Amino acid sequence: MASARRAWSGVGALVLVTAALTSCTSEPPGPQAAAGTLAQALASGDFSRVALTATADAAAASSQRTSTFEALGDRRPAVTVAAVAVDPEDDERATATLAYTWDLDASDDDWTYRVTARMQRDDDTWQTAWQPSLLVPDLVDGEVLSVSRARAARAQVLGAGDEVIVEDRPVWRVGIDKTRVDAADTKAAARALATALEMDPAAYAKQVAAAGPKAFVEAIVVRDGDPDYDVKALDRLAGVDPVAATMPLAPTRLFARPVLGTVGDATAEAIAKSDGAIAAGDLTGLSGLQRQYDAQLRGLPGLTVEAVSEDGSARRELYAVAPTPGTPLRTTLDVGMQTSAENVLAQVRPASAIVAIRPSTGDVLAAASGPGGDGMSTATLGQFAPGSTFKVASALALLRAGATPDSDVTCTPQVDVDGREFSNFPDYPSAHLGQIPLRTAFANSCNTAFIAERDTATQDALIDAAGSLGLVPGADLGFAAFLGAVPADSDGTDHAATMIGQGRVLASPLGMATVAASVAAGSTVTPRLVVTDDEPAPSPDPTESARPLVPLTGAEGSTLRELMRGVVTDGGASFLADVPGEEVIAKTGTAQFGQTEDLRNHVWMIAAQGDLAVAVFVDEGDYGSTTAGPLLEEFLRAVR
Repeated sequence: MASARRAWSGVGALVLVTAALTSCTSEPPGPQAAAGTLAQALASGDFSRVALTATADAAAASSQRTSTFEALGDRRPAVTVAAVAVDPEDDERATATLAYTWDLDASDDDWTYRVTARMQRDDDTWQTAWQPSLLVPDLVDGEVLSVSRARAARAQVLGAGDEVIVEDRPVWRVGIDKTRVDAADTKAAARALATALEMDPAAYAKQVAAAGPKAFVEAIVVRDGDPDYDVKALDRLAGVDPVAATMPLAPTRLFARPVLGTVGDATAEAIAKSDGAIAAGDLTGLSGLQRQYDAQLRGLPGLTVEAVSEDGSARRELYAVAPTPGTPLRTTLDVGMQTSAENVLAQVRPASAIVAIRPSTGDVLAAASGPGGDGMSTATLGQFAPGSTFKVASALALLRAGATPDSDVTCTPQVDVDGREFSNFPDYPSAHLGQIPLRTAFANSCNTAFIAERDTATQDALIDAAGSLGLVPGADLGFAAFLGAVPADSDGTDHAATMIGQGRVLASPLGMATVAASVAAGSTVTPRLVVTDDEPAPSPDPTESARPLVPLTGAEGSTLRELMRGVVTDGGASFLADVPGEEVIAKTGTAQFGQTEDLRNHVWMIAAQGDLAVAVFVDEGDYGSTTAGPLLEEFLRAVR
C-alpha cells in the first residue's frame, strides 16, 4: 500500500507541474514595441537597440542614415508609428508604417511622408529588414538627399502713404576677379584697387590671396550713378571686374540711414544665430529697422529636396516649396520732409538732428541726423540735456500747482542755491528783470525765475509733467528710441538745474519733438514710426510704465500753446513770426556742458505749426535762437 501511495503521489506531482507550465505559457510578443524602437532610431540615428536581420547591422544602418541626410544639416525628423499589421497568413511576419515629419524652415509647412518596414519574428524577437527606403520612400543604395535654396525677394520699406523708400536698385559689385589676372600679379592688383577705394591695401590683398584661384573677391558695392565713384575708371584697373547687380537701397546713400539701417551679405554671426533661416549668400539687415524687422522683410527661402544618384546623373524631386516673399515694412516717414530735413543739416558740422511729428497721430514724418553724428541716430537715440526747452514741462508743473500765465515770478540776474550760482544767458534783456508775469519769464527764458519757483514744482511734479508731455522713460515704440528721463532722486542744486532742463535731465530730439506735439495736440502724444496696423498709435497705457502717466488735458495744452506763442510774439523766436501758414509756437533752449573752464552749449529749438511739431538740435552752438533757430525756420519754410 505504501508503494502504491508513492506511485500515485509521483503521478500527481507530474500533473501539477504540467498544469503549472501550461498556466505560465503566453502568446509571443507583438511587433508594436519593436516598431516604436525602430522609429526612435530612425529619428536619432542610434540603432543600437534595434534588432536587424542578418542583411545589415546597427553601424551600417546608422552610417547610411548619416550620409543620406547629410544635406539636411542638424535637422532631425520626428518619426512615429502610424500602423503595425501582422501578416494574417503568417504570424511571424509583420509590416510597420512609419510617419516622418521634417520641419525644414520657419513656415507652417512640413515635409511629411511614410515608409514601410518589413519585420519578422525570430523566437521572441522581432527583427527589421534594413533597406534604404526606410529613410525615404523608394530610396535605393547610392542615393543621397540634396537640398537647394531659392532666396525670397526682400520686401520694400514704405513711407507715408505707402511711398516706396527702400527697394531693389542697381548697383555695381566691384572686386578682383582672380581669373582676369596672373597669379603673380594678384597681390599688386588687389592693392591697387584698395588704394583707389581708400581701403586698407594690405588687408584687402590678404583677403584676395586667401580666396580660391577662380574667386571673385568683392571690395565694395557702389550705387549705380554714385558721383563719389568712377566705376569705369575702376574697371580699367588690372583684374577688376564690376558686376552689375541689385541691392535694397533708399533713394540716396544717406537717406534716413541711421534709422532705416543697411542691408548686406549675411555675416557669420547672423547665420549662426538664425537656426538655419539664413545661409551664406543671403542678404540680411545689418543695422536699424532693416535688422530689427529682418525676418519680416526677407521672407522665407524656397526649398527643394531631391534624391540624387551616386554619380549625380539622376535626380528626382521629393519635396519642394516656393519662396515666400517678405512683407513690406510700413513706416510713417514722409520722403519729402525727410529729404528737406537732411538738406538743412547737410552742412552742420557738429552732431545734429531734426525730428518732425504729426501731433494728431504721433506719426514721425522726419527723423534726420546730421553728418556730424558719424552714423549714429542722433534724432532718435541721442541723450542730451534739453535746456530751456524743458521749461515747457516746468511751466506745466507750475500750472498744476496753481500758477497762471499772469502769475508774478521773480527774475533776477543771478540766483544762489546752496552755494551754487545760476544765471540767465548773457544777452538776457534787462527790461524783463524783476517781478514779471510767468508768460514773460517763459517767453524770454528767464532761468532765475523758474529756479526761484523750485519749491512750488517738486521733483515728482516735474517727472509727472514730463511724462504728460511724452517724455516717458523706457517706452517701447517698436523701434530703437530714447525719449527722455528726469531723475527721481533730486534735490537742492540738482532740482534747481532740473527746472531749467540741465543737471541730469536727458532728452532726445525725438523726445522734444514729442513734447511740442503733445502741446499742439492738447493730449499726450506717443510717437509712431513703424506702422503695425491701420489704427493711430495709442497713448501710453499708465499700467505699463513704472510710474503712472498723468495725461495732458486739453486745457493744459491750450495754456502751454499760449505760453509758447509768446516766445514768437514777445520773446526769442520773433524770426518765426512771418513763416507762411498757421501761427507758429516755439521754445528755445540752451544747455551748458563740459568743464567749467571750457563750457559748451547744446542748442535746441522746438516748435509747432498746425499739425506739425518739430525739434531741432545741434550738439555744439551759441544759443538755441541763433544756432538751432535758423535751421528750424529753414525747415518750416521748405516743407510749407
